[in-house]
Amino acid sequence: MHDEFLCHVTAYGTCGGQRIGVPLGTYRAPTLALALWWLRDRASWIAERLDPTPEDPNVPPGALIPVAETIPDVPGLLRTWCADDVQQERVADELAGGRLVRIAVADDTTEYELLAESVDALRMQRTVPALVLPVA
Repeated sequence: MHDEFLCHVTAYGTCGGQRIGVPLGTYRAPTLALALWWLRDRASWIAERLDPTPEDPNVPPGALIPVAETIPDVPGLLRTWCADDVQQERVADELAGGRLVRIAVADDTTEYELLAESVDALRMQRTVPALVLPVA
């Protein structure tokens, strides 16, 4: 059983012709449940900042404009992922199995990536190359 998980959220865009990653958060979750909670919380956080409720008193009138129908609805995709119990169970199974989980959504300018992986699996991957190196 994998007991600790490292979680990251990053936004990627292009600047000066190069792909640039901007870290939006990192969390070392002591349990699988907290790793899943954090990923959902960060996905909701991104969705709310990209697409706040128009009635929010912190949003000035006229500040929000609709995007073209051809642009992927990143906030909607993230909210759907958060509410999908089947997807949540799948992520839990992958993490419990020691596998890296990557959730990525993109619009016309930015890719948002949520990553999580077992700290134990990371440790095991680091030791494997050292064990197979030939001794001269």
